[in-house]
Parts: sequence; structure tokens; C-alpha cells
Amino acid sequence: MELHLDIYKTMALVSIVFYIGKYLHNKFTMIKKFCIPPSVIGGILFSFLVLVLKLSNLATITLDTTLQDIFMTAFFTSIGFTASFKILKKGGLKVISFLGLAVLLVVLQNTIGVSLAALFDFSPLLGLCTASIPMVGGHGTAGSFGPILEDMGVSGATTVSIASATFGLIMGSLVGGLVARSLIHRKKLKTVHDENSKIQPNTVGDYNEENHNILSFKKLMTGACLLFLAMGLGSYFSEWIETMELTFPSYIGAMVVAAIIRNLYDMNHIEIVEKEIETLGGLSLSFFLTMALMGLKLWELFDLALPLLILLVAQVFLVGLFAYFITFRFMGKNYEAAVFASATCGFGMGATPNAIANMDELTNRYGFVPTPYFVVPIVGCLFIDFANSAVITIFINLLK
Repeated sequence: MELHLDIYKTMALVSIVFYIGKYLHNKFTMIKKFCIPPSVIGGILFSFLVLVLKLSNLATITLDTTLQDIFMTAFFTSIGFTASFKILKKGGLKVISFLGLAVLLVVLQNTIGVSLAALFDFSPLLGLCTASIPMVGGHGTAGSFGPILEDMGVSGATTVSIASATFGLIMGSLVGGLVARSLIHRKKLKTVHDENSKIQPNTVGDYNEENHNILSFKKLMTGACLLFLAMGLGSYFSEWIETMELTFPSYIGAMVVAAIIRNLYDMNHIEIVEKEIETLGGLSLSFFLTMALMGLKLWELFDLALPLLILLVAQVFLVGLFAYFITFRFMGKNYEAAVFASATCGFGMGATPNAIANMDELTNRYGFVPTPYFVVPIVGCLFIDFANSAVITIFINLLK
């Protein structure tokens, strides 16, 4: 039996799948602990259903994914609006240092991924699917670059990227605490709070993607218009880039235009509707991720199981060692640096919420330090996606 869903039926199904994921996310503490988004939970469950239906020859389901690219571009355009040089400068040396370390980690991840892929006689481009695309980039970047690599002949690129991103989310949460606690005890660091004391430390865990804010129609409309303006102008920029015969993600032009608009606003001391743009970007990401994961072809992983696991374990060791020896040293070699190390494991293998969750877990035990809570969201939410996309694009064009 073949089921072909038009765009309306597809979006209805996507909405149902998302809320199934949200229900499971709220129901099971373990899922919430690892900061796995509802889109990922629901989308992966649906992809397993499709796998069972395919293997049993019961049915095939075809979705109309027309809106998937639009949602993807809208999300990354919203990221472009966060690339404020004013904020980067305001963050000071710590922000610049941590961003520099994050970019270095991106380069190392891609170098390791490409090198190990060659050992298994895989396309080096497939190695990128286990490197910074899913690790630092997370599911959003995995879902966007996967199809690009598939168009270049890398079979299963999207499935491998999404699977790697899910693996990274879990491992980033597990490794972060181990690295930080090891640093504290081995280096005998002076912490704010004694972990054996019965007095609970003060914490500031205010990073919450589900904060409820009042949004006005006027500001929301302005945010939507700015997004579409950047997407439209960005399409001209992307078309110009294509004339140079270089491979770029389709959204890169929109990201660049959005960054230019943001900094023009800052230069003229005009406040941009940041919360509204962020909200529209988050909505777009949820729909895009759900659709991308629902379309996974899990059967393409069967022949890659062992080599894929080896490549992913190598990334775990890389991030863990990087956080322990490099992040800790360059961020001050003290307790605050250990908190930065735990955050590196979080967003280096998962996402910024994982990094914040790692820091919360650590500061709940050893005491609160404010600087990482300011620096990590700026780097993880604002600048690293931009830098990561640029580095990935360079690697793709060097390897194709």
C-alpha cells in the first residue's frame, strides 16, 4: 500500500508527530535530562514506524516536504540576525576566547571525521556527517547539510548526520560532568561551595527555551517581514555565490544578509525585534526538524553500524580531551574554567541547552559562577552556528 500525503495532510501529520514527541519529552525524566527536543523524539519514532512498514512490505509513506526548505532557511536566517558585533565586543575577551576555542574544535572535529572515514574507504564527505555538522551543529545543521551531501552523491548523508546528532546529544550530557568533576578533583580546584556541605548553593539556571513571553502583533509582523526580506535578498546573494562553482548551503545568503541588517540596526542605535525573530526561528526549527527526521531512511544505517560507531566514539574522545586539556587551560585553569569545560562538552556534542544543563548540574554541587552563563549562550546561540557553517562549507569545497 502506498500513501501519498499532500502538503496539508503532511503538515497535519507533522503537527501530530511533534506533539507526540512533546508528550514523551514531558513524560519521561531521562529524555528531559538529556535535553532531547520533542521534534527529535517524535520524528525518530515516526522514522522507525516507516522502517517497520518498509521491512514488512506493508506500506510506504510519501510526504510533501515543500515547506521543509522554507522552514530551514527561516531558522538559519533568524540565526543570522543574532550575529551582532556589538554584542561580541561587549562580551569582552572571554567571549572572543571561547569563540576561538569553539572554532578550533569545529576544525578538529572535521579533520578527525574526514581522516577516519578514509580508513574505512568511505567518502571523506561522509566523515563530515559525524563531525561538526551533527556535533557542534546539532540536528538543525545535520538536517540542512545532509541533503546537500546527498546531492553530491553521498548516500545516507542525512540519516547518518541525524543519527550522529542524537548520539551527540546524549554523550555531551554524560561526558560534560565527568570531565569537569575530574578537573576539580585532580587539579584540587577551589570551588565556590563544598560539595559535602549540606547547605545548597545559589544557582541561576534561567536558560529556558519555553519561557512564556507576551508577543505583540506589530512586533511579530515586523520580525516576519525582516525574516522574509533577508531570505529574499539572500537568495540573490546565494545565486551569485553559485556562479563561482562553490558549494554553499542554500540559506547562507539569507544568513549573511540578516547579519548585515542586524549590524546596520546596531550602528544606528535601533533596537531590533530580537525576541519575535527568535520565536519565529524556533517555530521554523521545530517544523523543519520534525519533517527532516520523519523522512529518515534508517535502513541506510545497516551497513554503516560498526564504522559509524567508531567514528562517533572518536568524536567523543576528541571533545572530552579538548575540554580537559585546552578549554580548561585557556579559560583560566580554575573552577570557572572547569565549568567552561563542561559546557564545551555540552554544545560540542549536542546543543547550547545541553551546555547549560551541564553547567547547572555542576554549579548545583560546587557553587555558581556568573561568567560562563553569560559567555556560553552568546557563543553557542549566536556566533558558533555562523562560524560552523563557514568551516563546513570550506571543507566541502576542498573535498568535493
